[in-house]
Amino acid sequence: MIGIFGGTFDPVHHGHLRTALDVYEALGLEELRFIPLGQAVHRDQPQTAAALRLAMLRAAIEGQAGFVVDERELNQPEPSYSVHTLQSLREELGGAVPLCLLLGRDAFLEFAHWHQPETILQLAHLVVMDRPGHDLPAKGALRDLMQTRVTSNIGDLHNQPGGHILFQPVTRLDISSSDIRRRLAEGRSIRWLVPEAVLALTRTYHPGVR
Repeated sequence: MIGIFGGTFDPVHHGHLRTALDVYEALGLEELRFIPLGQAVHRDQPQTAAALRLAMLRAAIEGQAGFVVDERELNQPEPSYSVHTLQSLREELGGAVPLCLLLGRDAFLEFAHWHQPETILQLAHLVVMDRPGHDLPAKGALRDLMQTRVTSNIGDLHNQPGGHILFQPVTRLDISSSDIRRRLAEGRSIRWLVPEAVLALTRTYHPGVR
């Protein structure tokens, strides 16, 4: 079973890495693929150049078994839709391998408004990195999508290529990429918010950073 963790990673930080490791271990994933965003559709474009985001992400996960970087969204000229990324992965991996798309709570609450959410659920499971029932709607399109799909059994994810929704508790670290960028702009330290390897790369572009 393979996990898919997308995002701008602008920059990658310990909040991303710790939650990813929690899911990797809890679900018994064979591999967890970090897929940095190319062109955003419904959010602000990444502020940091793709090459630097990619270098920081590679440096951050170096040495962690099962963690890999997948560049496919950076290598396409079109905006990055999750359904297209998953279709590309299915073409590469085949239809039988279980795929788990990792989402935070905020992203999941908007999932019904994503491009082709039903198709996404055919292609992969959703793993919502939050406790069950937290701020979930009592009705509406998202609740309709959840009907018959929510499971608490990790074995269900291993037994099918996609279609389930699992809520997975993770370690919550109150760190955000936007706050890190703000600290950098102000010349403040970002030590212990990001891995040392990421901090070292950041200093190349922000010489005043401590």
